Amino acid sequence: MLFKTHGVRHNVPYTTYSRTRSTSTCILLNRIQSNSSKTLIFPHPKLLIPSLEYREPVSVQDTALLSHSVMSLLVSYVYPVLLGYAKANIIFYFKNREVGDIAKPLNKQSIPLTFDDGSPISKSEIYASVFSSIFKLIDIYDGFGVVRIAIRAHFEENIPGPLQPLKEELLEEALSECIKPSSGEIDISNLPVKSLSSTSRKYPKNITVPRKSGNISLRPFLVADTETIINKNSQHVPYAVGVMVVNPGIPVSRRERIDTYFSEDYSSRIFPTFEERSCQMLKSFIFRVAAITRQNRSAKTIYFHNLGRFDGIFLLKHLALYHPNYTVTPLMRDNRLYEVAVYSKKRLLFTFRDSLHLLPGKLDDLAKNLCPELGSKGSISYEDVRLESLSIMKESLLEYMEQDILLLGGIMQSFQDIYYKAYQADIVNKLTIASLALSLFREKYYDYNKHRIHIPNQNEDTFIRRGYYGGHTDAYLPYGTNLYYYDVNSLYPFVIKEFSMPGGIPVWHSDLEYMTLDNMFGFIEAYVECPKSINKPFLPYGDNKDGTLIFPTGTFVGVYYSEELKYARDIGYTIIPICGYLFEEMESPFKDYINSLFESRSNAKKKGNNALSFVYKLLMNSLYGRFGINPQSTKTEMCNKSKRDRIFRRPEFIDDVFIREDLYMVSYLTNPGKGPSYWDPPKNSAVQLAAAITAGSRIYMYKYISREDCLYTDTDSIVLGNPLPEEDVSSSVLGKFKLEDKILEGFFLAPK
Repeated sequence: MLFKTHGVRHNVPYTTYSRTRSTSTCILLNRIQSNSSKTLIFPHPKLLIPSLEYREPVSVQDTALLSHSVMSLLVSYVYPVLLGYAKANIIFYFKNREVGDIAKPLNKQSIPLTFDDGSPISKSEIYASVFSSIFKLIDIYDGFGVVRIAIRAHFEENIPGPLQPLKEELLEEALSECIKPSSGEIDISNLPVKSLSSTSRKYPKNITVPRKSGNISLRPFLVADTETIINKNSQHVPYAVGVMVVNPGIPVSRRERIDTYFSEDYSSRIFPTFEERSCQMLKSFIFRVAAITRQNRSAKTIYFHNLGRFDGIFLLKHLALYHPNYTVTPLMRDNRLYEVAVYSKKRLLFTFRDSLHLLPGKLDDLAKNLCPELGSKGSISYEDVRLESLSIMKESLLEYMEQDILLLGGIMQSFQDIYYKAYQADIVNKLTIASLALSLFREKYYDYNKHRIHIPNQNEDTFIRRGYYGGHTDAYLPYGTNLYYYDVNSLYPFVIKEFSMPGGIPVWHSDLEYMTLDNMFGFIEAYVECPKSINKPFLPYGDNKDGTLIFPTGTFVGVYYSEELKYARDIGYTIIPICGYLFEEMESPFKDYINSLFESRSNAKKKGNNALSFVYKLLMNSLYGRFGINPQSTKTEMCNKSKRDRIFRRPEFIDDVFIREDLYMVSYLTNPGKGPSYWDPPKNSAVQLAAAITAGSRIYMYKYISREDCLYTDTDSIVLGNPLPEEDVSSSVLGKFKLEDKILEGFFLAPK
C-alpha cells in the first residue's frame, strides 16, 4: 500500500538518482581534488584506513560529490590490494556550529566488498548502496557539513604488500566504472555467506519468579578514579589514579585509606616519556587492585563513575596490551562499556564497573542526595593542568581526585545500605538500575499466576517494536510571556499503575477488517488519516530508514497500540485496521510495586530523608524501560584470530581492532533477524509492556498538549499560557502536575 505524510521523504527519487549518474565524473573529481586531502593509515596487516578531509565543509545535500568521494577512497586504496574476502565501514564526520562534531557510520553493519568466494562485487553496486545510504542522511543532518570521510577496510587475509595506491591519472576511468547503472538485483547488506554452526537457542516464554535466595550478606567493593591530560596526539592520557576499599558498616570518611598513584613520581630517566610514566602508573594500580582482591576474596567489584565513556577505555587497552597473563572480557553494548572482567586461568580476579548505570546522575548531585556529610565535589582549573605543571600541582590534583573517590565511595555505600535495609538484597549483584528494579519487581511483587507476562518471539517482537515510540516533544508557539511550566509527578509510574496492560499470549490476525476497533486490544498495523484541521497531531510516525519521529497530518501506515488508535479516532482521525497481534486486556501487574514504592517515598519525604526518597524515585522510574530493551544491539568482545575470522564472515560483523598478537576486539550486531536460529533475546524482554506504557503516557498528556495555550511539551512537561485547574495540580499526588516555574519570557525555537 502506498502512503504519504506531509513533508516527509520515504525513498530516493528516481530523477535525482538518474541525474547524479549522468553528472560528469571529471567535474566531480576536480571538485574533490581541489577541496580535499587524502591520508592512509595501515594499523595492522588486516586493516586499511584511508580518509579524505575537506578543506571546506560539504553539504550533506551534495550526494553526488560525497558518493564519488567515498568511491575515490575505495578505488584509490582498497581495490588495488583487494584479495580474498573483504568488508568496509564508511564513517562520515559532520560539523555544525550549534551541535559540534558528530561521527556517523553510513551503515549499521560493515558492507561487503566481495562475494563469499572473494570475487569483487561490482563497483556500480557498491556505488548504488553508498548513494542510497547518503541520501537517507539528508533529513537528519540538514544544516550540517561533512568535513571528513574515513573508510575502515577489513580483510580476511593479510594485505599483500607493498601498498601501491591507484595512480591519479587512472582515477577518473575507475570512477566512471562506478557510476555505470547497477543491476539492482544485489542487496549487498544481505548477501549469502558461509554458514556457521548454530543451534536453535531456547529462551523462556514467560517472565518467571526467581527462586528465593538465602540470607544475603553485603559484600565490600572498591571505588576508583583517574585524572587525565590531552597529549600532543589529542589523546587523553592518565596522570593520576586512585582506589579505595569500601566495607559495609564502616563509614567512608578517612582519606588516608585511598591509595593514589601519580605519573610524575616515576623516574624520567627510566621512563623518559609521559606516556611511559603513565603506563607504569597504571601497572602499579592494576597490581594494587589485584593484591586487594586476593586478600579480600569477596571484594571483586571496582566502581568508576562514567567508566563506559572514559576510564574504561584506558583500562581496557592497558590490560590487553600490558598484562598478557590476564584474560580481559568486556561487556560492551551499543558502544557503552558496562563492565570489564579480568580473569587469570579462568578464575575471576576482579571487575571494573560503571556506577553511572546503577546511579545515573552527576557525582555532585548524587552526593547531595546520598552522602551530604562528605561535602561537595572539588574544582580545578583545567586550563592550568599541563604536562610541565603536573609536578607543581601534584598536591591539589591528588586532593581533587581523592575527593571524587571519597564521594563515590560514600554514594555507593549509602545506596547499598539503603537498598539492603529495604529489600535484603545487595546492589553489587546487578549492573544497572533497570535490572535492579526488575529484580525487585520479580522477587517481591510479581504474581505469576495472576499476571503472567509473555516474552515475545522474533516475529512478535519485530512487529510490536514498530509501535514502540518515545515521548511527545514539540514546540507549537515560538514566543510567550508570563507562562506556566508544569511537570507531571512520575508520569510513567502513574501510567504503569493505572492503565491496563497487554496480557496472555498474542494471537496474529492477518485481516482485521471483520473486527471493530473497540473489540481490539493489542498492536495493530493501520491505515491512518489525520485531517489538516487538527492543529496538534496526536499519533506519531517513525521513519524506519532514518529514525526520525514526527507527528504528522496526512495519510500514512504504521503500527500502534490499540488504545491510542481508539483515542485518535475519537478526536477526528480516520483509522482502518489492517493486521496485528491481539492480547488479552490485563489489569496492571505493577500496581503493588508502584503503590509500595510511592508510599515509601512519601514517608521518606515527610521524614526529610532525601537519600531514601531518591532511591525509591529511581526504582519507580527505572522499571518500564527494561521491558523494552532492544534485542538487536552492537556487542563488542575480545577474541582470538580464529573467532575473529568466523565473525568477520557473518553479515552482522561491524568492526574490529587489532590489540596484540592473536587478540582482537570485535564488534557485531546481535539478533540480526536472519532466522530463528539467531534469535537470542535479552532475558525478561517484553516490548509490549514498554510500548503500551509510552502510548498510555502520550494519551494522558494529549488533553493538556491540545490546549490552545500550550506552547511547548517534552514527554512529561508542558508550558502553558494560563494556569491549570486546581484539581489537576499537586506536588505530591502521583500523576498530578506540579508547578516547576513561572516563566516571564520564553522562546521556543524547536523540540529538544
